[in-house]
Amino acid sequence: MTIKIYRSLFIEALTPLYDAMEAESFFYLILEEKRQIKRIDLALQPDLEFSDVEVSEWNTILEQLQLQIPIQYILGKSHFYGLEFAVNENVLIPRPETEELVDWIVKDCEFKSNLKVLDIGTGSGCIAISLAKNLPTADVFAVDISEKALETAKINAAANGVKVTFVEKNILEAEDLMEQFDIIVSNPPYVRNIEKEEIKQNVLGHEPHLALFVSDDDALIFYQKIADMAQKSLSKNGILYFEINQYLGNEMIQLLEDKGFEKLELKRDIYGNDRMVKAVLGS
Repeated sequence: MTIKIYRSLFIEALTPLYDAMEAESFFYLILEEKRQIKRIDLALQPDLEFSDVEVSEWNTILEQLQLQIPIQYILGKSHFYGLEFAVNENVLIPRPETEELVDWIVKDCEFKSNLKVLDIGTGSGCIAISLAKNLPTADVFAVDISEKALETAKINAAANGVKVTFVEKNILEAEDLMEQFDIIVSNPPYVRNIEKEEIKQNVLGHEPHLALFVSDDDALIFYQKIADMAQKSLSKNGILYFEINQYLGNEMIQLLEDKGFEKLELKRDIYGNDRMVKAVLGS
């Protein structure tokens, strides 16, 4: 079967679940991964064919997509801030909004040296590893409650050639962070149960709920705890960065003001949503 014919069948099979443009993007992602063929290559060589074995392999992938398993889990990898990360059902798939958080930190700190950085709730390690890669003099630590997530993060650190110290820790039960840091960053669980209806099924059905959801009546539980620990573990003029729930920007600012943080900044993401907060620990 020619690849062009299979492409049409593939897109048609997925359009009840995804729009045609997204289905087509899946097709070319897989094609480049499996055959190293780009869209332009297929346009120039329209008679390229799939073998029977390849058709069978593609049909298996198609069945997984019809079950709304994320394409990143199927391929076993995702790209984030110019780096490649292994991903699986134990870690969240890195998001573009989180890239913006990393970029904010990198731009704030690119001319600083020998920083000590802590990433809380590291998951795949995308934040910690990207910071270690782009702030090469920084000493980077990362914490997560999940042993399996940390196994994935360690693989990603090695694959990207950076040193990160990983620690298994339940941050809600921790009494202190045991060291002093210049920067603490976290993208903790922040989706309330009342917002589940806004979450796509491919996320809701397959990504780890432990890393996503908090109860409706205590939505800022992680931010409260981390801010309390940051008061004790940030160096003078140390900086706290958070990714936040888009609906709770004002509440986050109030929380941090109440805890004595200064120079607060609330920043919107590329979609215009309140998504990031920066706060400085005063003297």
